[in-house]
Amino acid sequence: MSSEHVERRLAAILAADVAGSCRLIGIDEEGTLARLKALRRTLFDPKIAEHHGRVVKNTGDGAIAEFASVVDAVRCAAEIQRGMAEQNINLPQDKRIELRIGIHIGDIIIEENDIFGDGVNIAVRLEGIAEPGGISISDDARRQIRGKVDITFEDLGSQSLKNIAEPMRVWRVPNGRAMPAVPHRLPVGDVLTLPEKPSIAVLPFINMSGDPEQEYFADGMVDDIITALSPFKALFVIARNSSFTYKGRAVDVKQIGRELGVRYVLEGSVRKSANRVRITGQLVDTTTGAHLWAERFDGGLSDVFDLQDRVTESVVGAIAPAVEKAEIERAKRKPTESLDAYALYLRGLAKVYQFGNRQTNEEALRLFYRAIDLDPDFASAYGRAANCYVRAKINSWISDEANETAEVKRLAQRAVELGKDDAIALATSGHAFVYVVRDLEAGAALIDRALVLNSNLAEAWAWGGWVKNWLGEPEAAIERFARAMRLSPLDPWVTRMRGGTAYAHFFLGRYDEAVSWAAMALQDSPDYQPGLRIAAVSNAMAGRPEQAHNAVARLRQLNPALRISNLQDVLPPIRRAEDLSRYEEALRRAGLPE
Repeated sequence: MSSEHVERRLAAILAADVAGSCRLIGIDEEGTLARLKALRRTLFDPKIAEHHGRVVKNTGDGAIAEFASVVDAVRCAAEIQRGMAEQNINLPQDKRIELRIGIHIGDIIIEENDIFGDGVNIAVRLEGIAEPGGISISDDARRQIRGKVDITFEDLGSQSLKNIAEPMRVWRVPNGRAMPAVPHRLPVGDVLTLPEKPSIAVLPFINMSGDPEQEYFADGMVDDIITALSPFKALFVIARNSSFTYKGRAVDVKQIGRELGVRYVLEGSVRKSANRVRITGQLVDTTTGAHLWAERFDGGLSDVFDLQDRVTESVVGAIAPAVEKAEIERAKRKPTESLDAYALYLRGLAKVYQFGNRQTNEEALRLFYRAIDLDPDFASAYGRAANCYVRAKINSWISDEANETAEVKRLAQRAVELGKDDAIALATSGHAFVYVVRDLEAGAALIDRALVLNSNLAEAWAWGGWVKNWLGEPEAAIERFARAMRLSPLDPWVTRMRGGTAYAHFFLGRYDEAVSWAAMALQDSPDYQPGLRIAAVSNAMAGRPEQAHNAVARLRQLNPALRISNLQDVLPPIRRAEDLSRYEEALRRAGLPE
């Protein structure tokens, strides 16, 4: 036995290799080698250093790197894959350089400037079973990072790795999953860039009434304050769906500022007792935690809209003194003269925001109809009612197609007649015209009008993104979905924004990007049918038949009647015949019957 001392230590090892490097070099040897060298210099090596690692050796078309922390190694791998994907966006599939990455934490042997041992060997074998653009990690590494990185790993179970004695449990991040454009929660230290203009999030107000049934009223106050602030073009206002993710949680305002990318937060409470209402509010600077103002607003129930106006004026006066007075006056618009109709409308919104099933959708519709019965001139109630039918259409819940289409057209037209300056009424009506009435141009024009009136309306940007897809303008669609996700970075409906982005990439012929976005869309809503359809077609066109067939199999479980021949029942009109033809052909390849 040798008495020579062997230096060992525990380390996280990252092994990376170019997928299909021989094919790439065969096509263009000099060009590929030059691109590999540039990627090392501009992306790979800087990211390793940024995350406190060191490149131990380069292996021609790959590299081995060592980290003291497996958390650093995994975050580094995710950022490298994100950077690779961004560089590949405009390249054809056969010209793309894609990395496989494997990570393990284990014992290594140090000899001069090199490292050896099972820790290194296992990382290399994990890299070998990763898919192009993906990451594979050992179970040992997974235990060390649990709860510390904002990446979802899939369990591959026990795997036999080449030249490794015992099978190992392996976890993976498929191509695209390591790089969500807008994560549900940002890792500590990640900060969204503050907009150039004053930015604000209005948090859910606390219901101080002692009656849980009044929760909808407190939420409605916040909805209306957000609605009143949103039309101010001098402000950047976070959408309701993101600010309400903090409901019932005690979170430091500085953290909220980081996660939503805003400078200011408005928080407060509502107390409704008999015919009196008290609203308290305080405006906080998220960068310093300083309170800019705190105020109490009291009045009769009949004065509730005036109280909301006063809260809005106080906020605007504190953070955007340059806002034109005309905009403030325009924002003072009572949605209805009937407080009973208003209460029913708020209860309907509460059902809508449950993001629930067929039953909650039908309950919301009934409440909006009751609000309309009490106030036949309530524009937003007509628009929201029409949008309930859109939800039913998308989920195949409509039973009487002809009559329900006629009713949607009536509701949407009435909303437009009554709400010429009401962005919500216009946007919801436009959405209904596209999906149910099937009038693409009319719907697009209404959504565009809504965005002119209120450039902070995230749902209008998202619906507008879908419309741009169907109009054959996918590049514009991507921009609109990105705007929607920035305005509402924690939105429970981000699934639909990601799904729409996947469709845009599909229509642009960027099938790998479409696969990645479809996977992100399905991550939290695995039965989202438009997401399953885009997963099927994009995987089929990207040469991944197994994944395409799996998506179609799940689609047919959810909607057994779905066929190529009746696709029009679940799709709005698609302007470009070539887009529809390619979509249908991809579904055929994925296994959807005629």
